[in-house]
Amino acid sequence: CGKEPSSYMWIYILLGNMLRGIGETPITPLGISYLDDFAKEENVPVYVACLHTIAMMGPMFGFLLGSLCAKLYVDIGFVDPGSITITPQDSRWVGAWWLGFLIAGTTNFLSAIPFCFLPKSLKIPEGASNDRSSHGLLENMGATKKKLSPENSKPRRCQIMCPFLSDFCTSLKKVLSNRMYFTFLCCSLLQFSSFIGFLTYKPKYMEQQYGQSTSKSNFLIGMTSLPPVGIGIFLGGLIMKKYKMSIIEATKFSFTMSFLAYAISFLHFFVGCDNYAVAGMTVSYE
Repeated sequence: CGKEPSSYMWIYILLGNMLRGIGETPITPLGISYLDDFAKEENVPVYVACLHTIAMMGPMFGFLLGSLCAKLYVDIGFVDPGSITITPQDSRWVGAWWLGFLIAGTTNFLSAIPFCFLPKSLKIPEGASNDRSSHGLLENMGATKKKLSPENSKPRRCQIMCPFLSDFCTSLKKVLSNRMYFTFLCCSLLQFSSFIGFLTYKPKYMEQQYGQSTSKSNFLIGMTSLPPVGIGIFLGGLIMKKYKMSIIEATKFSFTMSFLAYAISFLHFFVGCDNYAVAGMTVSYE
């Protein structure tokens, strides 16, 4: 072509994903804190496990929805279906990728409405430690600040201009200085990095190696890869509640399960297919 086609549609997708991320971010940290503050201590692992299990169900339904949308032509509603001469198995086929955004966006909007009716705070159950809750921690921090006399504590300029930023930096420093949390954070980064890479390229691998369509690849990934993860998270929460594990016991349990998972993952090195015979790439031109 004399002129390469250019489209700025990716900017809209980028902005849409940014807004989606901003809206989804408070659910996990604030939701877990909400559960931890106002639920009985022995029930928190089950509630958190349910939260993460539902979070894993979302991508599963997303893959199923993507499988359905991939069967529909990209210009559905704008062209006559009878005039389409290619099928989803054709390499020129482009599915209705945009339809999933509309369906998911509408569902997110409707599911967000009940959050507007949640109370700001609930009654702390009997037997719960007030120091354990975030509300108790804030009260303790406020009491500590009041002990500082005005003569000995001269506020810095940045604290006066932006108190939120100062408190955020202080809280971030305390969190990152917690050795157990920092170790867990690094471990989670490694786990999710490997899982996301596996989940991203496995559909393409199935398309190339097994000759499957995009629709069927998404369907198989949604039905085989994600449900076991959700079931595992839920069972882990039940086990923690049943045996009332402490921090050290939960750490040992997590280490054992992760070690077994990594050992089984090594079996992927022994599974594969022969490369396609591509002239000039995998075989010679002769």
